[in-house]
Amino acid sequence: MKRVVIIFLVFISAVLSVISCKKLEPAAPADDSILDGPVEGLTTAQKAMFLRGDVAFNDEVFTAETGLGPLFVATSCASCHAGDGKGHPFTTLTRFGQSDSTGNHFMAMGAPQLQNRALPGHEPEKIPAGARSAKFTPPANTGMGFIEAVSDADLLAIADPNDADGDGISGVVNWINIKSYITLQPGYATENGKCIGRFGKKSGAHNLLQQTAGAYNQDMGITSLYEPYDTYTGLETDPEVSTQTLQDVVFYLQTLKAPIQRNKTNPDVMKGKELFLQADCGKCHKPELRTGYSPIAPLANQTFYPYTDLLLHDMGPGLDDGYTEGNATSAEWRTPALWGLGLSKNAQGGSYFLLHDGRATSIEQAILLHGGEATVSREKYSAMPETDKKKLRTFLESL
Repeated sequence: MKRVVIIFLVFISAVLSVISCKKLEPAAPADDSILDGPVEGLTTAQKAMFLRGDVAFNDEVFTAETGLGPLFVATSCASCHAGDGKGHPFTTLTRFGQSDSTGNHFMAMGAPQLQNRALPGHEPEKIPAGARSAKFTPPANTGMGFIEAVSDADLLAIADPNDADGDGISGVVNWINIKSYITLQPGYATENGKCIGRFGKKSGAHNLLQQTAGAYNQDMGITSLYEPYDTYTGLETDPEVSTQTLQDVVFYLQTLKAPIQRNKTNPDVMKGKELFLQADCGKCHKPELRTGYSPIAPLANQTFYPYTDLLLHDMGPGLDDGYTEGNATSAEWRTPALWGLGLSKNAQGGSYFLLHDGRATSIEQAILLHGGEATVSREKYSAMPETDKKKLRTFLESL
């Protein structure tokens, strides 16, 4: 009998211990407070591919033995995109090359990406004489599959290259050279052998395959089936990342969920959105877009809320770095998506680093640095009472 009582007491003690430990465990973060996580509706096979891509993106750190360099910027994908969020000044990239649309004349000198780190025995790159350069802060990753699936027809319909409506806002697409490995999906447009770019600060990449293969090669010096040329010698080499792994990472990026807005029914947030639209900010930071065809069913024909028109706009001399890609002018920048803005600080060390190069350390500073086609909106914001400015910023922080 005594043995039974002891066993029972041990059992009860173990149960209570487990319960106590559960109470001590931190609660899982709310979905709207993190950028990670897949879109809903993936198949079992797709979920497995997402997880493989997640591991390759967030856990794999390259070394000289696994193909790193010899010239590079980072040793892993996650080092520039912590928590799938925006980069920090320490991870900001430098692009260099031409100042017009005649093509990058510095490709033989390592353009477009400056590899500022090198393995022992090698010298890191320096910007060559005569080249123009710009700093690019790595963007957040989430929701990009939706952006990829917006049809070219919709982008061309939104564009207003000649400002036909007379509102001072043009908005143009960037026609870029088609990479040999890019297969254009149904409905994608071409012009003089070029396609529309939609990723990157100047829309220099057509899709997430090009963006990802380019990042492996230019950021980490990792060759692949798609980008087989060594960034140091310029010679074609065997792939240092498998095609399956690269495709897994592309799928991971395509199927990361869209950021979830917080406090949508808060009166200040609702009023802030009204003020945002009244200041015509929504003409470029378009609240709503819709996807077209996508081979990934949960991304096809979906309405989403990125707050971008995915077009290039002239932002004035203050944001003109003298560097360009494709047909973009040096003052033109793709409208960044504002979704996830309020979570940016989580990946940026607790502070904001906004605009293409992270020069703005607050939302207000970013607004006030807008020029060119955004001048009227900036002036409307500046003329608001301080209470209204705060509500508009509260709305932006809710995204």
